Amino acid sequence: MLNRPLPLLIMACCLPLSACATTAETLSVYPSTLPGLQRHVIDLPAKDTESDYQVELIAGKTLQIDCNQQRLSGQWQQQTVQGWGYDYYVLQNVGPGISTLMACPEQEPQEAFVQVAGEPVMLRYNSKLPLVIFAPQDVEIRYRLWSAGPTWPAASQ
Repeated sequence: MLNRPLPLLIMACCLPLSACATTAETLSVYPSTLPGLQRHVIDLPAKDTESDYQVELIAGKTLQIDCNQQRLSGQWQQQTVQGWGYDYYVLQNVGPGISTLMACPEQEPQEAFVQVAGEPVMLRYNSKLPLVIFAPQDVEIRYRLWSAGPTWPAASQ
């Protein structure tokens, strides 16, 4: 009877220890490089109610654009560190995307951040693990935090 609870007790004691690892120790389990891609790391600060927050990943490039709406093409993939279960994100195939085709005869091109098109990458807020993203060298990774409101209104019937 004593043999059964012991493995569960050991597992329960090990879980909090892994959560206390420093960022450098935690980062060591992630790939340090992927061919042709640069690693980006986002460390989120601890919050009281992290379940009320989400993180949106935004990738893009600063380009010279005219009056047309522009987006880049790209493909996000979620990968998992084998043996650890930690997720990381890979952005590949970033290239020319879509653009409206309006004439802009009197507007000079200006610098602006052009996003990768597609569904937004929304992630659960977790300050215990870094967000690790791999993207091509010339791509910027930005993020935005979303939070739930303090009330939960009821739906009308």
